Amino acid sequence: MKLWRRLFAGVAAMAMTCSLAGCAAFDSVTGGKRIIRIAHAQSEEHPEHIGMLAFKEIIEERLGDKYEVEIFPNELLGSAQKAIELTQTGAIDFVVAGTANVETFAKSYEIFSMPYLFTSTDAYHEVMNDIDYMQALYNSTDKSGFRVLTWFDAGTRSFYSTKPIRTPDDLKGQKIRVQQSPASVNMVKAFGAAASPMSFGEVYTAIQQGVINGAENNELALTNNKHGEVAKYYSYNQHQMVPDVLIGNTKFLESLSDEEYAVFMEAAQKATEVEMAEWVKAVEKAKQIAKDEQGVEFIEVDIQAFKDKVSDVQKEMLENNPDIVEMYEHIQEVNRKYEEKE
Repeated sequence: MKLWRRLFAGVAAMAMTCSLAGCAAFDSVTGGKRIIRIAHAQSEEHPEHIGMLAFKEIIEERLGDKYEVEIFPNELLGSAQKAIELTQTGAIDFVVAGTANVETFAKSYEIFSMPYLFTSTDAYHEVMNDIDYMQALYNSTDKSGFRVLTWFDAGTRSFYSTKPIRTPDDLKGQKIRVQQSPASVNMVKAFGAAASPMSFGEVYTAIQQGVINGAENNELALTNNKHGEVAKYYSYNQHQMVPDVLIGNTKFLESLSDEEYAVFMEAAQKATEVEMAEWVKAVEKAKQIAKDEQGVEFIEVDIQAFKDKVSDVQKEMLENNPDIVEMYEHIQEVNRKYEEKE
């Protein structure tokens, strides 16, 4: 399997190099069309992949005489961080990645790594679906060589481990994989655990070999990525709602005509709509498979006990990063609106 992945990645890299160099032979194979390459870390069954298939369909249906879309799932073109770097340089055109991976390039994206930022899924969805409000954030990375087009629902993140986690104290001494985000590292440390940032594709083996005890993610990680085979306890502490985003190379996006750009944005919004609808179904299916086939125990916990442990993490983030204050206050307004409805 590893050999196959290396060979596939090697062929993809050769194709990208040839394309960037303007190889006539490669153009003839594609009929002279511009190949649009998209990388992501998920499987072909994941809602994000299904969303990107909708993106591909619209682009090729409306602009098929000029563009052909190729999607590379399962980290075939490298980890999320590496794929973002490839998108920056234009070696690939788009990548789907978590906002934690974008923090390296834009401090304002750290807001999404704040524990217990959103108090409800409704508040989370309202903020993220406010396209006009989010546009300023999306465009803020233009100088870094990429721009966010849209977001994808990645659910609510909770802890799962080889050991039961019923209270925050149960995390003490455990080694937990986190996204490569300082805020996520500090959050796990506040719970008394050791934070182990690593690529998502390394998690299964790391748990299996005892390098780490567990990780934190949504329910789909248990089934789509088979983590439920090696970590049998999933605790609903619901510490983060971290979106994934579709990132495009700025130069490519700015090379499009106004009409073409509108089609790409329409395709991006359609991808979000499809992904969100698929997400709801996928979570329910994942929970059933994890429980019935993998033997995962889902544990309900006192969420407030976990919130109390990380309140200082929130304060420190706001004090140390002025770029997130305005958006934090905006989100709190939306949170209060839904709290008043309860």
